[in-house]
Amino acid sequence: MQSVLVANRGEIAVRVFRTLRRLGVRSVAVHTAADAGARHVREADDAVRIPSYLDADAVVAAARAAGADAVHPGYGFLAENAGFARACAAAGLVFVGPPAAAIEAMGDKIRAKRTVAAAGVPVVPGRDEPGLPDEELAAAALEVGLPVLLKPSAGGGGKGMRLVRDAAELPDAIAAARREARAAFGDDTLLVERYVGNPRHIEIQVLADAHGNAVHLGERECSLQRRHQKIVEEAPSPLLDEATRERMGAAAVAAARAVGYTGAGTVEYIVPADRPGEFFFMEMNTRLQVEHPVTELVTGLDLVELQLRVAAGEPLPLTQDEVRLNGHAVEARVYAEDPARGFLPTGGRVLLLDEPSGTRVDSGLEEGDEVGGSFDPMLAKVVAWGADRAAALHRLDRALASYTLLGVPTNVAFLRALLAHPDVAAGRLDTGLVERSLADLAGDGSVPGEVLAAAALERMLALDPGDAADPWDIPDGWRPGAPAWTPWIITPAGGEPVEVRVQGRARDALVAVGDAAPVRASLGRDGRTLTLVHGDRTLTYRHARDGGTLWLGRDGHAWALAEHVRAETGGGASAAGDGVVRSPMPGTVLAVKASAGERVAAGQPLVVVEAMKMEHTVTAPVAGTVADLPVRAGAQVALDAVLAVIEEE
Repeated sequence: MQSVLVANRGEIAVRVFRTLRRLGVRSVAVHTAADAGARHVREADDAVRIPSYLDADAVVAAARAAGADAVHPGYGFLAENAGFARACAAAGLVFVGPPAAAIEAMGDKIRAKRTVAAAGVPVVPGRDEPGLPDEELAAAALEVGLPVLLKPSAGGGGKGMRLVRDAAELPDAIAAARREARAAFGDDTLLVERYVGNPRHIEIQVLADAHGNAVHLGERECSLQRRHQKIVEEAPSPLLDEATRERMGAAAVAAARAVGYTGAGTVEYIVPADRPGEFFFMEMNTRLQVEHPVTELVTGLDLVELQLRVAAGEPLPLTQDEVRLNGHAVEARVYAEDPARGFLPTGGRVLLLDEPSGTRVDSGLEEGDEVGGSFDPMLAKVVAWGADRAAALHRLDRALASYTLLGVPTNVAFLRALLAHPDVAAGRLDTGLVERSLADLAGDGSVPGEVLAAAALERMLALDPGDAADPWDIPDGWRPGAPAWTPWIITPAGGEPVEVRVQGRARDALVAVGDAAPVRASLGRDGRTLTLVHGDRTLTYRHARDGGTLWLGRDGHAWALAEHVRAETGGGASAAGDGVVRSPMPGTVLAVKASAGERVAAGQPLVVVEAMKMEHTVTAPVAGTVADLPVRAGAQVALDAVLAVIEEE
């Protein structure tokens, strides 16, 4: 295998390129027009523009034009598309993945469940006959026994899934599940399964070659999820003992053999938290998983290299008896989202990026990159290894504390709060833990007073002419007789404006934040680091500026202080921003539901904004008249862009 095209983007493309580079294999990237300057394009040996990452014909044509002899699909996009695997084979390209028949067998949940059950793999009790009409599906749910899960046969990721606890809910739940499944997968076939309470999501990594060899590489615990999307994964699971691990692993290998599987794949199980000896097959992912690094860290194996070698026809280089698990590894996914604002997707330009040293970071980002709303919001994965679970969790927390991304709001602080949760530390996990704890984990978006003080002093520092002889040139509030206060309005992104008053120079001042008592403070700058002495505390921040917005980062937190407007009087803070309606996320204006001059009520819809396939309706904060409406349907808007201004009655 001399040249491999990676039919993907972002961190997974960069990660595959890393192995190709180590093996001395030429790499080819594909990219859309929007991704022309992306990191994965810059790191490849060659790159070809395509109209879409979902355009199978264009990807195959790009591989042939670039002289590639194999295609690695990564995950997502075309990775589990049997038609794409066949198209590669028809074009004389090696598909770095399983045979198309195996993808088809495991891609249909009904067929997959029947196939693995025939191979002796435990499955969740349920009904999976294809083509059941609504009435029979409802009867099947009652036969299985409530509560039940309605699941689409054609896809996963939580789309189209409905939990039904009451028989009266069945008709509406079936209709809604069919609608969502049809929209997401083009197929509204549903199956019904018994709902397993307090479930844990545990998966087994398998490898198989074309010579009849198959092994498993242990398990990954993936129970920390929000809306069926994984957030933190680890290997091994703190729940399983060695005997259960071997039983689950043997069942996973049997499932892979049942469909003639080759390459890397993952068999996913649901395990009752209170009965860890039981496990039930959920599905098989016929590709590399996002969370594969934790398996690599505890086994010492490069799964991408093994994929390439198997695809090239080589036998597996190890037997089951030679697989060893060493220590513990935990991975956290960094998303472009704002937990304090309901996990709304975010975006923007990466102004500053400090990735932790001494631990693994799989990332597709570099400073200057634009994060938009067209693709999955996952930006990077931070992965830590330790001799035991406690050591791995501690190292991951410290790594996240040193991860700073300014310019794009992320979930890093949320991840640190999740790792510190007592049940996470103790290994008492289930798939509902995150949702139950959101109020404590997500925070309210409030900004610490010392951060606001640093923002005001940063403005004072920028205006300070240095050791000027004329006291009138120094913005320290000096006046004949007594010093005065310099008032500033600091407006955190998505928050309320706060008045910060400063008396003195940035290097020696009194600072009063809001109604709090004045505190002696000073601020110094060294490159892109600010050092704040605030009372008895000394705090360092990384900082970057984007026009009128100052970004400050510390301990995994990042604050966008969107406005630094000098107040003319000390009383302007409470009124600042009233009636100004801002976009809660970067995206596209889908609809404008009001017009300039129109009288609107508080809570009346004004504008609908869409990003990453999520719609958000922005409403009037107060009753009044629309004084300004600067956006139109189809317009692209940035985070906190002004959408409307309401003059209050």
